[in-house]
Amino acid sequence: MNSWDLIIVGGGPAGLTAGLYACRAGLKTMLTERMFTGGQIVTTELLENYPGFPAGISGVDIGLAMMEQATKFGLTVQYEGVESLELAGPEKRVTTTGGVYTARTVILCMGAQPRTLGLPREEALRGKGVSYCATCDGAFFRDRDVAVVGGGDTACEDALYLSRVARSVTLIHRRDTLRGSAILQQRIGQRENIALLLESQVTELLGEDALRAVKVQTPQGSRELSVSGLFVAVGTTPMTALVRDQLACDEAGYIRTDRACRTSLEGVWAAGDIRDTVLRQVVTAAADGAIAATEAQRYLMG
Repeated sequence: MNSWDLIIVGGGPAGLTAGLYACRAGLKTMLTERMFTGGQIVTTELLENYPGFPAGISGVDIGLAMMEQATKFGLTVQYEGVESLELAGPEKRVTTTGGVYTARTVILCMGAQPRTLGLPREEALRGKGVSYCATCDGAFFRDRDVAVVGGGDTACEDALYLSRVARSVTLIHRRDTLRGSAILQQRIGQRENIALLLESQVTELLGEDALRAVKVQTPQGSRELSVSGLFVAVGTTPMTALVRDQLACDEAGYIRTDRACRTSLEGVWAAGDIRDTVLRQVVTAAADGAIAATEAQRYLMG
């Protein structure tokens, strides 16, 4: 059994930043990641809204840079999936596919997955016209025709955001009314370049190397909508299955934290997309990781 000062679960921007800060503070720190470090960011072709890169940077490159920087200061990375977490008490136990590890502190950075439409070629066109983050990718579609799928606050906010850069935005929702707040719906009605397609569903994505159109089933029948961007805003799923019975979570399953990223259990923090937060971006995930690691260091100093 291996004992550590800190174990970080998840190797995205939050986890790698936490590892950097913890190791620089002299903590014996291990990060476990089931697939590859960098998290969802590695699927982003070009990241333009992370400070310090005027020309942008690819998701792969920034993920590798974060990894290199953290390991340079001594972060140990284990590519092992976590099978169980025992977070109560002064000694935390993390069981992975490779062994059992213990630590006095744990930072959870497992993130959240965007819900997909489940359509053929959706994954192939991800980053090539299909996006799950309007804030991240909207600028790539300046003066072009795009569509948003969804009917809640996020979809409404995405449509409003995109209407400021795109030529036209079509908001597609499967129900006969939007679920977004009244004020958002009012603003959508005031934007001349936003059109609504209600009681409608996207049934097919068209395009080989890049998205060129979508097929939509409407009450009047099937139609083809020419768009170069499709923004899917049908919700996200936090990766909290292993901890929901141990930590306080909100109704959607996101971990509740205070402003210092502390969870409901002593010695356990949550950082990045996995926690209940108002914005899920690379820059906020990195900030969370820095805060959580600094708080863990203070906790261990007693």
